Amino acid sequence: MTTNTGRVKVPAHALEKAEAPGHMLTTVAARALAVLRISTGIVFLWAFLDKTFGFGFATPDERAWINGGSPTKGFLSRVEVGPFQSISHDMAGLWWVDALFMIGMGAVGLALIAGVGLRVAAAAGSLIMVMMWAAEFPPDRFTAAGEASGSTNPFMDYHLIYAIVLVVLALTYAGHTWGLGRFWARLPFVQKNRWMI
Repeated sequence: MTTNTGRVKVPAHALEKAEAPGHMLTTVAARALAVLRISTGIVFLWAFLDKTFGFGFATPDERAWINGGSPTKGFLSRVEVGPFQSISHDMAGLWWVDALFMIGMGAVGLALIAGVGLRVAAAAGSLIMVMMWAAEFPPDRFTAAGEASGSTNPFMDYHLIYAIVLVVLALTYAGHTWGLGRFWARLPFVQKNRWMI
């Protein structure tokens, strides 16, 4: 006897004997994770492209990276809360900070869209998101000037949600559906360096 979960037929005994959550993944769930992966990749890649070329959404043409603008100066120089305020101001606009941020955003976006190197993308993207969370520091209800910070939650915000999403995508092999994850995982250098999956 089989039970139809989504479009994958799973033997009934497998459902009964599944001891741990995540023991199986339906086709529908795999596709949903693929949509989440590609959508998240577009968020990262779009941030890279807009800051590089100044498409006028978050970055006007005159502040584009290719026109001499700094991708990090606006965000980091306006940090007004938390223990990392002075560090953020000191790092704002430094060439190496701009380069690392942009390489990270572009590479994470491409990896997610292609479905390759999701473990590395999860680590790098999560690091970027946690650092941005630390700069905005939601636990502070007041700015250094004593004004309300606008924080709506003392801990969780979208930066941490993105970091969690990246980890989930890597752990569920989300690159195998509608991506190049299976091909990538079979490459000899990836087989020798499993952390690159």
